[in-house]
Amino acid sequence: VSQRSATDRRLAMFCSWKSEQYKDHFETGKYVCSKCENDLFTSKSKYQHSSPWPAFTETVTDNSLSKYEESPGALKVSCGKCGQGLGHEFLRDGPNGKSRF
Repeated sequence: VSQRSATDRRLAMFCSWKSEQYKDHFETGKYVCSKCENDLFTSKSKYQHSSPWPAFTETVTDNSLSKYEESPGALKVSCGKCGQGLGHEFLRDGPNGKSRF
């Protein structure tokens, strides 16, 4: 899925999301690309959300992700280093009007 930038309801984004093992994981640390280990998110930007995947409000750096508009209010995102497909950024869908990754 991630290599072809496709999206499947319950399959992986950039970590092993299919088991939902990181959805409720809130220990201090970084979330990295599973292909190239590029830093993507930190636990500081992670928050509880009703989706089956972990949710974040911001990336580690501006270059952590590459983005393009897929539909109004949603950007398709990939790793800024290797291009692995990571899912979407939903504009103004996070806490306090921030984006949700």
